[in-house]
Amino acid sequence: MAAIIHQTDKRSGITYAYESVSYWDKEKQQSRAKRRLIGRVDPETGEIVPTDGRGRKKKETTVAAKRGPVSSFKTARSFYGATYLFDAIGEKLNLANDLKRCFPKDYKRILSIAYYLILEENNPLFRFEKWSDLHKHPYGKNITSQRSSELFASITEEQKADFFRLQGKRRSEKEFWAYDTTSISSFSEQLRQVQYGKNKENDPLPQFNLAMVFGEESNLPFYYRKLAGNIPDSKTIKHLLSDLDVLGFSKVKLVMDRGFYSQENVNSLYKEHLKFLLATKTSLSFVKKELDPIYDGFRSFEHYSEKYELYAHTVTTEWKYHQDRPYKGDTIKSAKRMYIHYYFNIDKAADDEKAFDRKLMQLRRELESGKRIAEHENQYKKYFITKTTPKRGIKITVKEEAVINAKRYFGFFTLISNETMDAITALEIYRNKDVVEKAFGNLKERLNMRRTLVSSERSLDGKLFVEFIALIFLSYIKKQMQEKNLYKKYTLQGVLDKLDVIECFEEPGYDLRVGEILEKQKALYLAMDVEPPSSL
Repeated sequence: MAAIIHQTDKRSGITYAYESVSYWDKEKQQSRAKRRLIGRVDPETGEIVPTDGRGRKKKETTVAAKRGPVSSFKTARSFYGATYLFDAIGEKLNLANDLKRCFPKDYKRILSIAYYLILEENNPLFRFEKWSDLHKHPYGKNITSQRSSELFASITEEQKADFFRLQGKRRSEKEFWAYDTTSISSFSEQLRQVQYGKNKENDPLPQFNLAMVFGEESNLPFYYRKLAGNIPDSKTIKHLLSDLDVLGFSKVKLVMDRGFYSQENVNSLYKEHLKFLLATKTSLSFVKKELDPIYDGFRSFEHYSEKYELYAHTVTTEWKYHQDRPYKGDTIKSAKRMYIHYYFNIDKAADDEKAFDRKLMQLRRELESGKRIAEHENQYKKYFITKTTPKRGIKITVKEEAVINAKRYFGFFTLISNETMDAITALEIYRNKDVVEKAFGNLKERLNMRRTLVSSERSLDGKLFVEFIALIFLSYIKKQMQEKNLYKKYTLQGVLDKLDVIECFEEPGYDLRVGEILEKQKALYLAMDVEPPSSL
């Protein structure tokens, strides 16, 4: 009769599992037992890890695993369709290989948590055990809340930088890289970078900011950085350029919204010989100066884009570049070529004018009632003349010229660049920048990062990295869905649910078997540019 016996080595503290088989010894006329070492006992899960028979774990083979069934070590029935998709995407993007190089001991746990975050929308990590019991995933075992916190805290800046460097080299430096930031609220004010600042979603909690870079063609992120919550966008460019230089990316083309515009930032981009496409306010003096000469003929037929239903025109001008050199005590000044792309949208002009007229009406009512608001004093002076007489009381007169000048540029918006392109090309590149905004939405909504509960600086940094890994998978799936027009029939959750029901069956000594796969499910794999798993 066979039994499993556990025995702990007092020297090493390792617990081994033995198969004990009882038999009758005829010579000694007594019951005896033969023992065979079958593995070590995992202290976390209690599972038996097979060994080579001499107390050592079996060495992992260095031969790359092929997609398809492999021999099993346990009897199990698990959901496999969605995690198989993630495995295939991880191989396709070299994501799994890059993680293995940077996190040789922990890459499987990182992948498994990322899979969980994607499939279990908004669920906290303490529910991982239930999900793990039902799904086949890279780590293959439960990860307790304590173990996940330890994993997050163990992730170092050096490891992250190595990963960014590997992933960044897989992006094309010929494409524009979209750069943007978002604010993430936190319940913990003990974290150093959690500060009260301008929250982009008007959340009253303190926050930290998150900056991220996306490839506009690949639609995949490859870099992010956590910032203090009170740092404005315009102050982050120099640090971004420094980080990209350290990571080895010298030829960079950045696209950014107008929150990043400042003379200092534009000078820095020229100094580093980087290409850029940047939104700016039309109210800037150098922007208005170039627009005024073409203003009257701007809405001509030749400038109209039927595709985007707006007027567009590009002007070539010069940027007054200057670079202070404190170490030499001088300043370099020169003229750099710049392109200003102007756009006029009739609907936007009408909406702007309506909003402006409503604002003027509100300001006049405040003046007439005597209930002035301190923050509006400059606007009162700019647009109204106020007189008070004993008989007529308060008389309010609108400054017509000031109103006309304010409305002159309604409906216009502007982009600037230092790379030759027409206005419509610049617009299309800029509009692709919303891939970053959608990614921030995924982080906050689907990956449950709108408000953080993490109280440790190291744990927050590590959790952000694992969330970032999950975001890469999500971004790939969303891009494929968009290119293959899947959004007409499915939501992202619908695709994952459709695949997640596919099962696999494991039996010791036998190859993994995959359950029935429908034609619609095969079509979804192919739409993701992934070969469907082979089933019976």
